[in-house]
Amino acid sequence: MHNIDKLLDANPYISHLGLSYELRDNKIIAHLPFKNDLVGNPMLPAIHGGVIAACMELVAVAQLMNDAKLKNLPKTVNISIDYLRSGKPKEIFAKANVFKLGRRVANIEAIAWQEDENKPIARLHGNFLLNEG
Repeated sequence: MHNIDKLLDANPYISHLGLSYELRDNKIIAHLPFKNDLVGNPMLPAIHGGVIAACMELVAVAQLMNDAKLKNLPKTVNISIDYLRSGKPKEIFAKANVFKLGRRVANIEAIAWQEDENKPIARLHGNFLLNEG
């Protein structure tokens, strides 16, 4: 977890968002508290999709670093996001699962939810390049 602490400390966007995490049964759970400046559409109101995507990408990177015991940040190769529900003006949680961990590339899925983990508001699928060479 020490390397993940360095990731969080080194990224000013993470501290701006107020994102934190905890480790439960070797799974990293990200917590994004609600702040008014995270709202992208004040008419609904809904949390900005980029904020939700960033939360999921960060938890994916953190989970990969934890699972693969990486010392360096992996590089994002590609990511796709499915927005499933509107992100209400409430706190968000996210977690990731490393589906395939190869020698050079990892395949990861992540979800973000608010009140019910079984009703995700967004899903991420991504490939990451391991930087351990």
